This record gives sequence, C-alpha cells and structure tokens, in this order.
Amino acid sequence: MTTRTRKILVAFALAAAAVAPAFAQQTLLNVSYDVAREFYKDYNTAFVAHYKKTTGKDVKIDQSHAGSSAQARSVADGLDADVVTMNTTTDIEFLADKGIVAKDWAKKFPDNAAPTTSTMLFLVRNGNPKGIKDWEDLIKPGVQVVVVNPKTGGNGRYAYLAAWGYVKKKGGSDAQAAEFVGKLFKNVPILARGGRDATAAFLQRNIGDVLITFESEVLSIDREFGAGKVDAVYPSISILAENPVAVVERTTAKKGTGELAKAYLDYLYSDEGQEIAAKHALRPRSQAVLKKHAATFKPVQLFTVQELFGSLGEAQKVHFNDGGQFDKIYTPGGK
Repeated sequence: MTTRTRKILVAFALAAAAVAPAFAQQTLLNVSYDVAREFYKDYNTAFVAHYKKTTGKDVKIDQSHAGSSAQARSVADGLDADVVTMNTTTDIEFLADKGIVAKDWAKKFPDNAAPTTSTMLFLVRNGNPKGIKDWEDLIKPGVQVVVVNPKTGGNGRYAYLAAWGYVKKKGGSDAQAAEFVGKLFKNVPILARGGRDATAAFLQRNIGDVLITFESEVLSIDREFGAGKVDAVYPSISILAENPVAVVERTTAKKGTGELAKAYLDYLYSDEGQEIAAKHALRPRSQAVLKKHAATFKPVQLFTVQELFGSLGEAQKVHFNDGGQFDKIYTPGGK
C-alpha cells in the first residue's frame, strides 16, 4: 500500500467516524404499565414515521410492560427508561421523590402530564351468566372477582378506589365504604400482579366470574382472544383514571436523549396520537377526537380521585401503604 493510499484511507476513516454519530440510530425505552402494551406498539410505529419525516432521523423505540408500581420500582433500581408512561401519578411521584424524574414533572406537559384517561368497568363471561350490573353484584355470595393487587398495580388501586367511591357517592360513610370493599375482596380468589396477569387468570385459567379492569382492556381481549369471549358492563358510577407520563432525566442526561424523549411524549397529544389512543379505548383528552369516538366511550358518572381522596398520594398513604386500609380489610384467600 502506497503512502498516498494509506493517507486517503485514514482520511476516509476519520471522516466516517466524524459523521457516524450524526447518523447513529437513537434508541428510547418506554417503561409502561401492563394493559398499554398494544397501544404503544401502534403508537411507536406512528411516532417513528413522524420523527423520520420531521427530523430525517431514524429512532428505535423499546417497550417494557408490567404492573405499574413494579415498573416504577424497576426504574428506581436502575432500569434505564428514557420515559415512563404509567396509570397512576403515585408511581411517577415515587420516582420524582428519588430525583429520577423532575419534581415538577406534572407541569412539563398539558393536562397534568396525562394525555389520556380511562375508567374501571367489569368484564363478564359471554352472556353475563351471573347477571352482573353494578358494584353491589360483586359482593353477592358465589360471585368471584378477579382484580389486580393494589400494592403492585395502578389497575388494582383504581378498582379499589372506584368501589370505595361508589359507596361514598351514594351517600355512604367511610365505615360503610370499608365494609363494602371488605366484602368485595372476600370474593377475590387471587390477586393478580398486573392487568395482563388478571386477564390471563380470567380468560386462560378460567378463574372468576367478573374481572375489574380498565376500559381499554376490552379491545385488547377482543383482539387477542377473539370477539365475543367477554361482555363489558359499565357500572353506574366509576372513577376517572389519568394516565400520566414523564421524561426520566436520570437516563436522558446520560444518553443524550432528552430532546427525543420530549418529542415522544409531545406526540401523544397530537391528533394522530389521540386517534391511536381512542382506537385502543383510551379516552383522549382532545374533545374533538373524543366526540368522534362517542360510540366507544359510553357515558358513565365519573368522580375524580381529588374529589373523594384528596390525591392519589393521600390515597396511597391511607389505603395502600403497609398497615393501611387495604391490609386491614384483605385476607389472602378471601377468608
């Protein structure tokens, strides 16, 4: 090899090394809750195309799903999420308290950083053989209820708070609500780890007569198991569940993905992001998109966590921390 050729090759290698970072594909990890799996599969495809079109850059989005609280603990323990997309604010507050996400994370995006909402309803077996219509039916003898453990998933916390709030909205006292929820959990044969685990117990292991879960899980079940396996029952009163999101500064500072992470969460509020959410039975914040999908989102009397419990943080302390109300009313095995 001549000296001139060697110089040309070295110069070419240096030039390639200089431009490589500009074209290196960035990877973003979204750590999320169980029943958002299918939604984010579709959303990620749309976002990757949008990002390429608007910036010319290729990106790869990885997903991780489990019970929301378990996911928050995994991030706290070192899982390098760039963003977290959860179903309760307490799971992001937990990370904010540890300095992993910004203290003011809820102000970083519109609508308290919750681009979608949901509510809790009942899924019953085809034909509704037990005649489940409202919360009172869940405490009847011989009715088995499948629910997520409120200590491991927001799905379970919202189910518990929805039942408690139902009694309160009907004029009952906290003592009456505690008695009612206690009776409900006596009808719970097992506590699932997350929403997906609860669905598997109900449909694959054939446990229980009714599954309390997010509205969005109805479509997931129809897609995965085939339409007609379950009927959706909307209770007369249920809870408004917000699905908050946040950038994980600890990771983005290390990886240099802050701009990408913000763009990823911003796009959830776009018309396309809101449309994809609606198609997965997540209630969009956009009133225009919500109106278009009125047939999917049946009217139900909704109350907020703030209205009855102060905040999810307060509810966590009173009901779900060790020694709280849930521990007082729940006995494993329903005994």
